[in-house]
Amino acid sequence: MRLISLFLLMLLSFSTLTGKGERWPQLSSDQNKRLEKAEKHARKGWLYLHLEGNARDMGFQHGFLMASEIRENLRLLKARWEYTTGMEWSWYVAKAGEMLAPGVDGENQMEMEGIVEGMKVAGENCSVNEIIGLNGYAELIGNWWPIVKDSVQSNYQEPPREACSSFIATGSMTKDGKIVLGHNTMDQYINPPANLVLDLLPAQGHRILMQSCAGFIHSMTDFFMTDAGLVGSETTLGWFHGFDAHGIPEFCRMRRATQDAGNIREWCEIMKRGNNGGYANAWLLGDIHTNEIARLELGLKFSSFECKKDGYFVGSNVVENNKILRFETHANETDIRNSSVARRVRWKELMRKYPGKIDLKKGMAFEADHYDVFLKRKKAGGRTLCGHWDLFDELSGPSAPYFPEGTIDGKVVDAGMVARMSFIARWGSACGKPFYADRFLKAHPQYEWMKGLLTDRPTMPWTLFTAGEK
Repeated sequence: MRLISLFLLMLLSFSTLTGKGERWPQLSSDQNKRLEKAEKHARKGWLYLHLEGNARDMGFQHGFLMASEIRENLRLLKARWEYTTGMEWSWYVAKAGEMLAPGVDGENQMEMEGIVEGMKVAGENCSVNEIIGLNGYAELIGNWWPIVKDSVQSNYQEPPREACSSFIATGSMTKDGKIVLGHNTMDQYINPPANLVLDLLPAQGHRILMQSCAGFIHSMTDFFMTDAGLVGSETTLGWFHGFDAHGIPEFCRMRRATQDAGNIREWCEIMKRGNNGGYANAWLLGDIHTNEIARLELGLKFSSFECKKDGYFVGSNVVENNKILRFETHANETDIRNSSVARRVRWKELMRKYPGKIDLKKGMAFEADHYDVFLKRKKAGGRTLCGHWDLFDELSGPSAPYFPEGTIDGKVVDAGMVARMSFIARWGSACGKPFYADRFLKAHPQYEWMKGLLTDRPTMPWTLFTAGEK
């Protein structure tokens, strides 16, 4: 009976919904109706999930179809939290509810409640505060925890985040004079995998196609586009400090901005409203209707906004605005041994080299680039645009030599693809270099606590995704 129950749960989690509830005879007619328009399938390392309807129904669809993946993401985050901080998971969940829940708007709240409801129907119990803690882990672990850790007698210090390499270009910089954007995510390999292509068609607001994680109502990696013609990405502000426990969570502001905004300036205003400083980023944005690109650097006390119709912006975790840099970070923006500085130098080299030639093909090559400007040669490592901290033997990394962290994806898009709500993505490293967990742990036994948390990341091809696909 246990095996039969497990098999049925796997069917619930991995089958593709074809409509009219034929796949779910064990559900009520109302539950089947709520699932009719949802879609889930897997392709080339990615999971594609289409959700449609009001907030509660989209959450229900998400929680039901992704129940096992959400449970696994919670397991991964719980293991990382308890090992690295020595604090209980229940304490973290309670703090997430205490600090973040009051700032969650009604629509986002209903969607997360729907996720919990859908998971329960699929046989997985979870609390709303756990879903809030999952959605907010980047800002809680990255921004809040470093501030309060001494008061709870923990010796753990979250490493300064140096993550993501992105560019956006337009006008004379691109082959057709229109917007081209590229982005890759650098993350710890034990974190919840951001291998979800999330297609949202809400009852109100704009359709969204974005990269995400199971259980998230926002992107987290922050690569997105909307049917308003907006496209965007971000790179984290490196060495940032600051957090307002009474502000609106970053994940709520990002979702509201992306769903509700009709242009770049509306998007930025929503992001700034109630800003808590959580997950502080430099946002690279484009509007295909005006051919404008913009950069919003959003700290806690300071922010900056730049917009142009010709040129480029790049992101590598170095703050460009001098107020934010000097007052809200501990960064040294000239130490080229550091990843963020080296990658900024490399980005500007590439932009100078390819004016008028940037297109999707060039974007893919940029995101997979392995040139180390400090060593002045090609060598995949922590300083390259396609990052490989697991191959890096230096102490200047985000944690320690050979730490299992690096580029986990690559995405590129141009204006024509945004108009069609589609993009090209690669799961795993942007260059295609594979990572094998057992082989890594055998070579680096200092990370044996990650056994059972690390998974293989084999070479995957670049793959096209489009909103509404079946």
